[in-house]
Amino acid sequence: MLVLLPPSEGKAASGRGAPLKTGSLSLPGLTAAREAVLGELVELCAGDEEKAREVLGLSEGLRGEVAKNVELLTAGARPAGEIYTGVLYDALDLASLDAAAKRRAARSLLVFSGLWGAVRVTDRIPSYRCSMGVKLPGLGALGAHWRAPMAEVLPAAAGAGGGLVLDLRSAAYAAAWKPKGEVASRTATVRVLHAPTRKVVSHFNKATKGRIVRSLLASGTAPEGPAELVEALRALGYEVEAAAPARAGRPWALDVLVDEVH
Repeated sequence: MLVLLPPSEGKAASGRGAPLKTGSLSLPGLTAAREAVLGELVELCAGDEEKAREVLGLSEGLRGEVAKNVELLTAGARPAGEIYTGVLYDALDLASLDAAAKRRAARSLLVFSGLWGAVRVTDRIPSYRCSMGVKLPGLGALGAHWRAPMAEVLPAAAGAGGGLVLDLRSAAYAAAWKPKGEVASRTATVRVLHAPTRKVVSHFNKATKGRIVRSLLASGTAPEGPAELVEALRALGYEVEAAAPARAGRPWALDVLVDEVH
């Protein structure tokens, strides 16, 4: 099972240990693309602060994020699973999983990022600010920058031998890599709907997705494909409606129904 997650805008502080080593990150085929973004981002933020803030789409209150990016090459790194915070990651609560579930998380979770492309939760990174929607002056739109290297690397990460790909990314991050062909046929996307109204929920969407991933990791469930995922989620107590694709080579669409929308 491979689970594709969005990052969080808010992040924990960088660590106090050794700084980032790009060559030690998972998916080494992305190293050159990572270093290109990293180099331009540091240069941008070390120059005109106002320009950097404009490019990164940061409000006045987030001015300090520019200074954080200047230190990316020297700041202490820590596991990505500790860096990413926010509603989804609070609900996932990796730190409280037992040892077996943590090993499953290390193998199966992949967090997409405007700066790193995609990282495992065990990869050591510094805290940063750079969303997939950013358009850097030199490299251009990051979504487009990542498409070619992702297309080279991600199919292998999804596994040639099969297994579910659970895609929980938001639209901006999903655009950087779209499963195709055989991989797409074993991919499932998830919407979270308010059961009485069938309307998409916002805040509770992220919390529910975090709980779904936690439930799968904690139970040791490893669905082979979307149909098995539907059965597994129902067994775990979720109300799920599923639609198989009309054509082969397309992802399944799952709706998880919730009564609460807070």
